[in-house]
Amino acid sequence: MGDTRAGATAAAGDTAPHPDPHGTHAQRRRARRISWVIPPVWVRRCVIAPLIVLAAFVWLPLAAWLAVIVAGIVSVALPGRARILRVLFIAGVYLMWDALALVWMWIMWVSSGFGWKIHAPVFQRAHYRLAGRMLRSLFTAAKWTLRLEINFQDVDLDAMAPGRPIIVVSRHAGPADSFIIVEALINKFKRHPAIVLKDTLQWDPAVDTLLNRVPTQFVTPYRRRKAGAPGGTEAIAGLASGLGPEDALLIFPEGANATPKRRTKRIADLRAAGHGALADRAESMPHVMPPHPGGVLSAMEACPEAAVVVVAHTGLEQLSTVRDIWRELPTDKAITLRGWLADPDDIPAGRDAREEWLYSWWERVDHWIDEHEPKSLDGSSRAT
Repeated sequence: MGDTRAGATAAAGDTAPHPDPHGTHAQRRRARRISWVIPPVWVRRCVIAPLIVLAAFVWLPLAAWLAVIVAGIVSVALPGRARILRVLFIAGVYLMWDALALVWMWIMWVSSGFGWKIHAPVFQRAHYRLAGRMLRSLFTAAKWTLRLEINFQDVDLDAMAPGRPIIVVSRHAGPADSFIIVEALINKFKRHPAIVLKDTLQWDPAVDTLLNRVPTQFVTPYRRRKAGAPGGTEAIAGLASGLGPEDALLIFPEGANATPKRRTKRIADLRAAGHGALADRAESMPHVMPPHPGGVLSAMEACPEAAVVVVAHTGLEQLSTVRDIWRELPTDKAITLRGWLADPDDIPAGRDAREEWLYSWWERVDHWIDEHEPKSLDGSSRAT
C-alpha cells in the first residue's frame, strides 16, 4: 500500500501545475487589456472635451500651414505654372507676415508705455527696422515663388546725396512698386522713408498700424475728405519740412497706377483745364500718366536742401488688375529700377517753370521705359 500511495502521489505531482510567481496566464492576459471604463462626468466635461477643442484649434492651423509649405515647395519643384499653389503659398506667407508684424508692434506699443512714447525717435527707428526685415522676408518668398528678379541700375543714393535728405519722385505702375522702393530705401540705402500713399492701403492692418506710427501721408480723395482736413499738397509740405539727413520722402506724382483709361482721362482733364500744351506733351508719353506737380513742388519748396531723385522702373506694367496678375503667374519677370539725381543747377525758380521741368523729367522716364522693355527671366521680351 505504501508503494501504491507513493505512486499516486507521484502521479498527482506529475499532473499538478507548478506555482506561478507572477500570477496565472489568464490574469496576465487580463492585465494587458485596455480598460474602457467610462470616466466620471467631470473628467469627460472638464478635461476630455476641452482637450478635443484645443486639439482642433491647434491642429487645423498646423494642417493649413503644412498645406501652404507643401504648396510652395511643389509649385517650384513641378513644371508648369501651378497658379493655385503659388497663390496659396503667397497668401499664407502674407497672412503670417501681417500677423507677426502686428504682434511685434503690439509689443512695441506696450514697451512704449502703452503708446505714450510710440512716436519717440527710438521707437521710430525700431519701426523702420521692423519694416525692413518684414519687407525683406516678403520679397524673398515672392522672388522664390513668383520667379522675380529685381535689378537696380545706376541707383546709389549714398553717392548721389550723402548726408542730405532726398525727395524720391517715382512713376507708379503695377502692384507693389511702392513696397519695392520702400524696401530698397530702408535695407539698401539705409534711409528712413516718409511716404505719400493712397488711403485705401489702410485696409491692411499691419500697413495701417506701422505707417501711422512713422511719417506718412495717406492721400484721401477730395470727395471723401473731412471738412477742415488739410489737402494732400499741404500735408506733403508738412512731411517734407521735417526731413533729416537720413530721411527720404517718397512721392508718386501720377497719383495711381498708370492704366490706359486713367491716362486718357488725365489728358482730357488737362485740355478741359486749358493746359493744351501740357496735354500735347502727355500724349507723346505712352508709358506714363501726366504727373500732378502740386505735391512734388510743395515738397521741394518746404525742403530746399533736399536732393531730388527721379525713379523709373519696368516689369510691372502688365499687372494692373487681379485678372492680369492671375494670367501672368508665375510672373517670371526681371524688374529694373533706374534712378537719376536732378542737378540742383537745372532746377528753375518759379512754380510754372518747375512744372515744365517736371514734365521734362517725365518725358525722360517715358523714353527710358521705351528702351527697356520688360523681359521674362528666360530673356524673351514682353511688350508694355
